[in-house]
Amino acid sequence: MPRNVFVIGPDAFNQARLEALSVPGDIRFHPLLAYQNVRGDAYPLEELIDRAERQLRDFPGSVDALVGFWDFPVSDMVPILCRRLGLRGPSLEAVVKSEDKYWSRLEQRKVVADCVPRFCRFDPFAADPRAQVDLEYPFWIKPVKAWRSQLGFRVRDDAELRVALEVVRERIGRFAEPFNRLLGMLELPEGIPPEEGRYCVAEEIIGGRQCTLEGFALDGAVEVYGIVDSVRYANETTFARYQYPSDLPADIQARMIERSRALVTFLGLDNTTFNIEFYYDEKRDRTWLLEINPRISQSHSDLFDKVDGYSNLRVLVDVALGGHPRRTPGGGPFRYAAKHFLRHFEDARVAAVPGEEDIHTLQEEVPGTLVEIHVRPGMRLSELPDQDSYSYELGYLFVGAEDPRQLLERIRRCEELLPFELEPVG
Repeated sequence: MPRNVFVIGPDAFNQARLEALSVPGDIRFHPLLAYQNVRGDAYPLEELIDRAERQLRDFPGSVDALVGFWDFPVSDMVPILCRRLGLRGPSLEAVVKSEDKYWSRLEQRKVVADCVPRFCRFDPFAADPRAQVDLEYPFWIKPVKAWRSQLGFRVRDDAELRVALEVVRERIGRFAEPFNRLLGMLELPEGIPPEEGRYCVAEEIIGGRQCTLEGFALDGAVEVYGIVDSVRYANETTFARYQYPSDLPADIQARMIERSRALVTFLGLDNTTFNIEFYYDEKRDRTWLLEINPRISQSHSDLFDKVDGYSNLRVLVDVALGGHPRRTPGGGPFRYAAKHFLRHFEDARVAAVPGEEDIHTLQEEVPGTLVEIHVRPGMRLSELPDQDSYSYELGYLFVGAEDPRQLLERIRRCEELLPFELEPVG
Protein backbone atom coordinates (compact mmCIF):
# COMPACT_ATOMS: atom_id res chain seq x y z
CA MET A 1 0.00 0.00 0.00
CA PRO A 2 1.20 3.56 -0.65
CA ARG A 3 2.36 5.76 2.17
CA ASN A 4 0.83 9.24 2.03
CA VAL A 5 2.89 12.24 3.06
CA PHE A 6 1.12 15.60 3.37
CA VAL A 7 3.08 18.80 2.76
CA ILE A 8 1.80 22.09 4.20
CA GLY A 9 1.74 24.92 1.68
CA PRO A 10 4.33 23.75 -0.86
CA ASP A 11 5.34 26.07 -3.68
CA ALA A 12 5.57 24.70 -7.22
CA PHE A 13 9.38 24.59 -7.18
CA ASN A 14 9.68 22.47 -4.03
CA GLN A 15 6.62 20.34 -4.82
CA ALA A 16 8.35 19.32 -8.05
CA ARG A 17 11.53 18.47 -6.16
CA LEU A 18 9.57 16.35 -3.69
CA GLU A 19 7.90 14.46 -6.53
CA ALA A 20 11.35 13.81 -8.02
CA LEU A 21 12.79 12.31 -4.83
CA SER A 22 14.14 8.78 -5.06
CA VAL A 23 12.49 7.29 -1.97
CA PRO A 24 12.11 3.53 -1.36
CA GLY A 25 8.57 2.26 -1.53
CA ASP A 26 5.40 3.81 -2.90
CA ILE A 27 5.31 7.27 -1.32
CA ARG A 28 2.81 9.84 -2.51
CA PHE A 29 2.99 13.54 -1.71
CA HIS A 30 -0.16 15.58 -1.18
CA PRO A 31 -0.36 19.39 -0.82
CA LEU A 32 -2.08 20.46 2.40
CA LEU A 33 -3.36 24.02 1.92
CA ALA A 34 -2.08 26.21 -0.88
CA TYR A 35 1.19 28.13 -0.77
CA GLN A 36 -0.76 31.40 -0.84
CA ASN A 37 -2.59 30.38 2.35
CA VAL A 38 0.60 30.11 4.40
CA ARG A 39 2.71 32.88 2.81
CA GLY A 40 0.10 35.64 2.59
CA ASP A 41 -0.36 39.05 4.16
CA ALA A 42 -2.32 37.67 7.12
CA TYR A 43 -2.30 34.41 9.08
CA PRO A 44 -5.68 33.33 10.49
CA LEU A 45 -3.93 30.61 12.47
CA GLU A 46 -6.92 28.78 13.94
CA GLU A 47 -8.73 28.78 10.60
CA LEU A 48 -5.67 27.38 8.80
CA ILE A 49 -5.25 24.62 11.40
CA ASP A 50 -8.94 23.66 11.26
CA ARG A 51 -8.98 23.60 7.44
CA ALA A 52 -5.87 21.45 7.35
CA GLU A 53 -7.24 19.03 9.94
CA ARG A 54 -10.52 18.65 8.02
CA GLN A 55 -8.60 17.89 4.82
CA LEU A 56 -6.51 15.26 6.60
CA ARG A 57 -9.48 13.57 8.29
CA ASP A 58 -11.50 13.58 5.06
CA PHE A 59 -8.69 11.88 3.12
CA PRO A 60 -9.87 8.38 2.08
CA GLY A 61 -6.50 6.70 2.56
CA SER A 62 -3.93 6.51 5.35
CA VAL A 63 -2.20 9.67 6.58
CA ASP A 64 1.34 8.49 7.26
CA ALA A 65 3.33 11.69 7.76
CA LEU A 66 3.00 15.45 7.80
CA VAL A 67 5.83 17.82 6.87
CA GLY A 68 6.50 21.47 6.16
CA PHE A 69 9.58 23.48 5.28
CA TRP A 70 8.44 27.07 5.81
CA ASP A 71 8.76 29.20 8.93
CA PHE A 72 5.74 30.43 10.92
CA PRO A 73 2.92 29.50 10.68
CA VAL A 74 3.84 26.23 8.91
CA SER A 75 6.57 25.21 11.37
CA ASP A 76 4.07 25.57 14.22
CA MET A 77 1.16 23.94 12.46
CA VAL A 78 3.19 20.75 11.99
CA PRO A 79 3.43 19.81 15.71
CA ILE A 80 -0.18 20.85 16.37
CA LEU A 81 -1.56 18.70 13.56
CA CYS A 82 0.82 15.80 14.24
CA ARG A 83 -0.38 15.64 17.83
CA ARG A 84 -4.06 15.76 16.82
CA LEU A 85 -3.63 12.95 14.30
CA GLY A 86 -1.15 10.82 16.26
CA LEU A 87 1.72 11.33 13.79
CA ARG A 88 5.45 11.51 14.48
CA GLY A 89 6.61 15.08 15.05
CA PRO A 90 8.14 17.55 17.52
CA SER A 91 6.35 19.10 20.47
CA LEU A 92 4.81 22.56 20.01
CA GLU A 93 6.63 23.88 23.08
CA ALA A 94 10.04 22.87 21.75
CA VAL A 95 9.30 24.48 18.39
CA VAL A 96 8.09 27.75 19.89
CA LYS A 97 11.02 27.89 22.34
CA SER A 98 13.30 27.65 19.35
CA GLU A 99 11.51 30.24 17.21
CA ASP A 100 10.75 32.98 19.75
CA LYS A 101 13.97 34.99 19.48
CA TYR A 102 13.88 36.13 23.12
CA TRP A 103 12.72 32.88 24.72
CA SER A 104 15.24 30.99 22.56
CA ARG A 105 18.09 33.23 23.74
CA LEU A 106 17.12 32.59 27.37
CA GLU A 107 17.28 28.83 26.75
CA GLN A 108 20.52 29.06 24.75
CA ARG A 109 22.17 30.94 27.59
CA LYS A 110 21.49 28.01 29.92
CA VAL A 111 23.41 25.46 27.83
CA VAL A 112 25.73 27.19 25.31
CA ALA A 113 26.32 30.52 27.04
CA ASP A 114 29.74 31.02 25.45
CA CYS A 115 28.05 31.31 22.03
CA VAL A 116 25.30 33.76 23.01
CA PRO A 117 25.69 37.54 22.52
CA ARG A 118 24.34 40.09 24.97
CA PHE A 119 20.64 40.71 24.37
CA CYS A 120 17.54 42.22 25.90
CA ARG A 121 13.84 42.53 25.13
CA PHE A 122 12.06 45.84 24.67
CA ASP A 123 8.62 47.19 23.81
CA PRO A 124 8.70 49.06 20.48
CA PHE A 125 5.45 50.81 21.45
CA ALA A 126 6.81 52.18 24.73
CA ALA A 127 7.15 55.93 25.17
CA ASP A 128 10.94 55.53 25.30
CA PRO A 129 12.03 52.14 23.89
CA ARG A 130 15.70 53.14 24.04
CA ALA A 131 15.53 53.30 27.82
CA GLN A 132 14.72 49.56 27.89
CA VAL A 133 17.81 48.64 25.83
CA ASP A 134 20.94 48.20 27.98
CA LEU A 135 23.32 47.98 25.00
CA GLU A 136 25.57 50.60 23.45
CA TYR A 137 25.29 51.42 19.76
CA PRO A 138 25.55 49.79 17.29
CA PHE A 139 23.16 46.90 17.85
CA TRP A 140 20.57 44.85 15.97
CA ILE A 141 16.84 45.07 16.61
CA LYS A 142 14.28 42.53 15.41
CA PRO A 143 10.84 41.32 16.48
CA VAL A 144 10.73 38.24 18.67
CA LYS A 145 8.90 36.63 15.73
CA ALA A 146 9.29 37.47 12.07
CA TRP A 147 10.17 35.66 8.85
CA ARG A 148 13.72 35.56 7.48
CA SER A 149 15.35 39.00 7.94
CA GLN A 150 12.17 41.04 7.89
CA LEU A 151 12.05 43.99 10.27
CA GLY A 152 15.65 43.38 11.30
CA PHE A 153 17.70 46.58 11.48
CA ARG A 154 21.25 47.40 12.41
CA VAL A 155 21.04 50.76 14.21
CA ARG A 156 23.97 53.05 14.96
CA ASP A 157 22.32 55.93 16.81
CA ASP A 158 19.05 57.33 18.14
CA ALA A 159 18.03 58.68 14.74
CA GLU A 160 18.38 55.30 13.03
CA LEU A 161 16.55 53.64 15.91
CA ARG A 162 13.60 56.04 15.54
CA VAL A 163 13.34 55.37 11.80
CA ALA A 164 13.57 51.59 12.30
CA LEU A 165 10.95 51.60 15.04
CA GLU A 166 8.49 53.48 12.84
CA VAL A 167 8.68 50.63 10.34
CA VAL A 168 8.51 47.97 13.07
CA ARG A 169 5.45 49.50 14.70
CA GLU A 170 3.68 49.71 11.35
CA ARG A 171 4.34 46.09 10.33
CA ILE A 172 4.92 43.96 13.43
CA GLY A 173 1.25 43.04 13.80
CA ARG A 174 1.35 40.72 10.78
CA PHE A 175 3.23 38.14 12.85
CA ALA A 176 2.64 39.38 16.40
CA GLU A 177 -1.11 38.83 16.48
CA PRO A 178 -1.18 35.21 15.24
CA PHE A 179 1.97 34.39 17.20
CA ASN A 180 0.33 35.62 20.41
CA ARG A 181 -2.65 33.37 19.69
CA LEU A 182 -0.21 30.49 19.28
CA LEU A 183 1.37 31.31 22.64
CA GLY A 184 -2.10 31.02 24.13
CA MET A 185 -1.94 27.28 23.40
CA LEU A 186 1.05 26.83 25.75
CA GLU A 187 1.82 27.08 29.44
CA LEU A 188 4.32 29.92 29.36
CA PRO A 189 7.17 30.19 31.86
CA GLU A 190 7.66 33.20 34.06
CA GLY A 191 9.06 36.07 32.01
CA ILE A 192 7.31 35.16 28.74
CA PRO A 193 4.08 37.19 28.60
CA PRO A 194 1.08 36.13 26.49
CA GLU A 195 1.57 39.23 24.30
CA GLU A 196 5.22 38.31 23.65
CA GLY A 197 4.79 38.66 19.89
CA ARG A 198 4.55 42.46 20.06
CA TYR A 199 8.03 42.80 21.60
CA CYS A 200 11.43 43.14 20.00
CA VAL A 201 14.92 41.91 20.85
CA ALA A 202 18.04 44.04 20.79
CA GLU A 203 21.33 42.18 20.41
CA GLU A 204 24.95 43.18 20.37
CA ILE A 205 26.59 43.04 16.96
CA ILE A 206 28.20 39.70 16.19
CA GLY A 207 29.99 38.76 13.03
CA GLY A 208 32.54 36.67 11.24
CA ARG A 209 32.18 33.86 8.76
CA GLN A 210 28.57 32.77 8.76
CA CYS A 211 27.29 29.26 8.19
CA THR A 212 24.27 27.05 8.78
CA LEU A 213 24.32 23.54 10.21
CA GLU A 214 21.58 21.19 9.01
CA GLY A 215 20.59 18.18 11.04
CA PHE A 216 17.80 16.09 12.54
CA ALA A 217 16.70 14.61 15.83
CA LEU A 218 15.15 11.15 15.71
CA ASP A 219 14.05 9.21 18.77
CA GLY A 220 16.39 11.22 21.00
CA ALA A 221 19.49 10.97 18.78
CA VAL A 222 20.78 14.22 17.24
CA GLU A 223 22.82 14.27 14.04
CA VAL A 224 24.31 17.09 11.96
CA TYR A 225 24.87 16.08 8.35
CA GLY A 226 25.96 19.24 6.52
CA ILE A 227 27.32 22.76 6.94
CA VAL A 228 26.53 25.47 4.39
CA ASP A 229 28.47 28.75 4.21
CA SER A 230 26.47 31.99 3.98
CA VAL A 231 28.40 34.55 1.95
CA ARG A 232 27.31 38.18 2.25
CA TYR A 233 27.67 41.29 0.16
CA ALA A 234 29.98 44.09 1.28
CA ASN A 235 27.15 45.72 3.26
CA GLU A 236 27.44 42.74 5.69
CA THR A 237 23.67 42.44 5.97
CA THR A 238 22.51 40.90 2.69
CA PHE A 239 23.24 37.38 1.46
CA ALA A 240 25.03 36.94 -1.86
CA ARG A 241 24.92 33.14 -1.88
CA TYR A 242 24.78 29.94 0.14
CA GLN A 243 27.68 27.61 -0.68
CA TYR A 244 28.19 23.92 0.13
CA PRO A 245 30.27 22.29 1.48
CA SER A 246 31.66 24.72 4.05
CA ASP A 247 35.33 25.62 3.95
CA LEU A 248 35.52 26.41 7.67
CA PRO A 249 38.34 24.60 9.51
CA ALA A 250 37.40 21.10 10.66
CA ASP A 251 37.93 21.90 14.35
CA ILE A 252 35.56 24.89 14.13
CA GLN A 253 32.94 22.76 12.41
CA ALA A 254 33.30 20.18 15.18
CA ARG A 255 32.87 22.89 17.81
CA MET A 256 29.65 24.07 16.17
CA ILE A 257 28.33 20.53 15.85
CA GLU A 258 28.94 19.86 19.55
CA ARG A 259 27.09 23.07 20.54
CA SER A 260 24.23 22.22 18.18
CA ARG A 261 23.73 18.77 19.62
CA ALA A 262 23.73 20.14 23.15
CA LEU A 263 21.19 22.85 22.32
CA VAL A 264 18.79 20.62 20.38
CA THR A 265 18.80 18.08 23.20
CA PHE A 266 18.28 20.75 25.85
CA LEU A 267 15.35 22.31 23.98
CA GLY A 268 13.66 18.94 23.71
CA LEU A 269 13.48 19.02 19.92
CA ASP A 270 12.88 15.49 18.67
CA ASN A 271 11.50 13.78 15.59
CA THR A 272 12.21 16.82 13.48
CA THR A 273 14.78 18.43 11.24
CA PHE A 274 16.55 21.64 12.24
CA ASN A 275 19.03 24.21 11.04
CA ILE A 276 21.25 26.38 13.25
CA GLU A 277 23.07 29.51 12.12
CA PHE A 278 26.51 30.39 13.50
CA TYR A 279 29.26 32.94 13.05
CA TYR A 280 32.93 32.20 13.47
CA ASP A 281 34.96 35.25 14.55
CA GLU A 282 38.47 34.34 13.45
CA LYS A 283 40.17 37.27 15.20
CA ARG A 284 38.88 36.22 18.60
CA ASP A 285 38.50 32.50 17.83
CA ARG A 286 34.90 32.91 19.00
CA THR A 287 31.85 30.98 17.85
CA TRP A 288 28.53 32.86 17.97
CA LEU A 289 25.08 31.31 17.71
CA LEU A 290 22.71 33.42 15.62
CA GLU A 291 19.49 31.37 15.72
CA ILE A 292 17.94 27.93 15.61
CA ASN A 293 15.09 26.95 13.27
CA PRO A 294 13.13 23.71 13.84
CA ARG A 295 12.91 22.83 10.13
CA ILE A 296 15.07 22.31 7.08
CA SER A 297 16.24 25.27 5.06
CA GLN A 298 14.60 24.57 1.71
CA SER A 299 17.14 27.02 0.24
CA HIS A 300 19.78 24.30 0.74
CA SER A 301 17.87 21.40 -0.82
CA ASP A 302 19.37 21.61 -4.29
CA LEU A 303 22.87 22.15 -2.84
CA PHE A 304 22.73 18.85 -0.92
CA ASP A 305 21.28 17.13 -3.96
CA LYS A 306 24.04 18.40 -6.26
CA VAL A 307 26.91 17.49 -3.92
CA ASP A 308 25.63 14.49 -1.94
CA GLY A 309 22.86 13.16 -4.17
CA TYR A 310 20.57 13.27 -1.10
CA SER A 311 18.66 16.49 -0.47
CA ASN A 312 17.41 17.68 2.89
CA LEU A 313 13.88 17.21 1.54
CA ARG A 314 14.67 13.50 1.54
CA VAL A 315 15.92 13.80 5.14
CA LEU A 316 12.68 15.59 6.05
CA VAL A 317 10.58 12.75 4.64
CA ASP A 318 12.78 10.05 6.21
CA VAL A 319 12.45 11.54 9.69
CA ALA A 320 8.70 12.15 9.38
CA LEU A 321 8.24 8.46 8.49
CA GLY A 322 10.51 7.34 11.33
CA GLY A 323 13.42 6.18 9.19
CA HIS A 324 17.07 7.06 9.68
CA PRO A 325 18.47 8.98 6.65
CA ARG A 326 21.12 6.92 4.83
CA ARG A 327 23.22 9.62 3.25
CA THR A 328 26.54 9.17 1.44
CA PRO A 329 28.46 12.48 1.45
CA GLY A 330 29.88 13.34 -1.94
CA GLY A 331 27.52 11.06 -3.82
CA GLY A 332 26.20 13.78 -6.13
CA PRO A 333 27.32 14.99 -9.58
CA PHE A 334 29.21 18.08 -8.33
CA ARG A 335 31.82 18.76 -5.67
CA TYR A 336 30.49 22.27 -4.86
CA ALA A 337 27.13 23.97 -5.18
CA ALA A 338 25.60 27.37 -4.46
CA LYS A 339 22.30 29.14 -4.27
CA HIS A 340 23.00 32.62 -5.61
CA PHE A 341 20.64 35.54 -4.98
CA LEU A 342 19.86 37.78 -7.97
CA ARG A 343 19.42 41.10 -6.16
CA HIS A 344 18.85 44.79 -6.75
CA PHE A 345 19.49 47.32 -4.01
CA GLU A 346 17.09 50.11 -5.02
CA ASP A 347 13.42 50.21 -5.89
CA ALA A 348 12.81 49.98 -9.64
CA ARG A 349 10.17 49.09 -12.19
CA VAL A 350 10.64 45.81 -14.03
CA ALA A 351 10.70 46.38 -17.80
CA ALA A 352 11.73 42.86 -18.89
CA VAL A 353 12.72 39.50 -17.40
CA PRO A 354 14.48 36.44 -18.80
CA GLY A 355 12.21 34.18 -20.84
CA GLU A 356 12.13 30.42 -21.30
CA GLU A 357 14.52 30.65 -24.25
CA ASP A 358 17.04 32.64 -22.17
CA ILE A 359 16.88 30.07 -19.37
CA HIS A 360 17.22 27.19 -21.84
CA THR A 361 20.31 28.83 -23.35
CA LEU A 362 21.79 29.27 -19.86
CA GLN A 363 21.15 25.64 -18.94
CA GLU A 364 22.76 24.47 -22.18
CA GLU A 365 25.91 26.44 -21.39
CA VAL A 366 25.95 25.78 -17.61
CA PRO A 367 24.53 22.26 -17.16
CA GLY A 368 22.67 21.42 -13.97
CA THR A 369 21.72 25.03 -13.25
CA LEU A 370 18.23 25.81 -11.96
CA VAL A 371 16.68 29.27 -12.24
CA GLU A 372 13.82 30.83 -10.26
CA ILE A 373 12.48 34.24 -11.36
CA HIS A 374 10.40 36.18 -8.84
CA VAL A 375 9.52 39.33 -10.78
CA ARG A 376 7.39 40.09 -13.82
CA PRO A 377 7.27 42.99 -16.28
CA GLY A 378 5.40 46.01 -15.00
CA MET A 379 5.81 45.42 -11.28
CA ARG A 380 7.78 47.55 -8.85
CA LEU A 381 10.37 45.81 -6.73
CA SER A 382 8.85 47.36 -3.61
CA GLU A 383 5.74 45.24 -4.32
CA LEU A 384 7.70 42.04 -3.66
CA PRO A 385 6.61 40.34 -0.43
CA ASP A 386 8.89 39.19 2.39
CA GLN A 387 12.11 40.98 1.46
CA ASP A 388 14.94 41.87 3.83
CA SER A 389 15.34 45.49 4.91
CA TYR A 390 18.09 46.36 2.44
CA SER A 391 17.48 44.73 -0.98
CA TYR A 392 15.07 43.08 -3.41
CA GLU A 393 15.31 39.52 -4.72
CA LEU A 394 14.83 39.22 -8.49
CA GLY A 395 15.31 35.46 -8.32
CA TYR A 396 17.69 32.61 -7.53
CA LEU A 397 20.35 30.58 -9.30
CA PHE A 398 21.27 27.04 -8.21
CA VAL A 399 24.68 26.21 -9.66
CA GLY A 400 27.08 23.25 -9.35
CA ALA A 401 30.83 23.12 -10.06
CA GLU A 402 34.03 21.19 -9.42
CA ASP A 403 35.72 23.84 -7.26
CA PRO A 404 34.92 27.25 -5.69
CA ARG A 405 36.63 29.20 -8.47
CA GLN A 406 34.61 27.49 -11.18
CA LEU A 407 31.49 28.02 -9.09
CA LEU A 408 31.97 31.80 -9.06
CA GLU A 409 32.79 31.84 -12.77
CA ARG A 410 29.59 29.96 -13.52
CA ILE A 411 27.52 32.31 -11.36
CA ARG A 412 28.94 35.35 -13.17
CA ARG A 413 28.26 33.74 -16.55
CA CYS A 414 24.68 32.94 -15.56
CA GLU A 415 24.09 36.55 -14.54
CA GLU A 416 25.35 37.68 -17.96
CA LEU A 417 22.91 35.32 -19.67
CA LEU A 418 19.84 36.57 -17.76
CA PRO A 419 18.55 39.80 -19.37
CA PHE A 420 16.73 41.67 -16.61
CA GLU A 421 15.75 45.24 -17.51
CA LEU A 422 15.01 47.57 -14.60
CA GLU A 423 13.91 51.19 -14.80
CA PRO A 424 14.55 53.67 -11.95
CA VAL A 425 11.51 55.07 -10.19
CA GLY A 426 11.16 58.50 -8.66
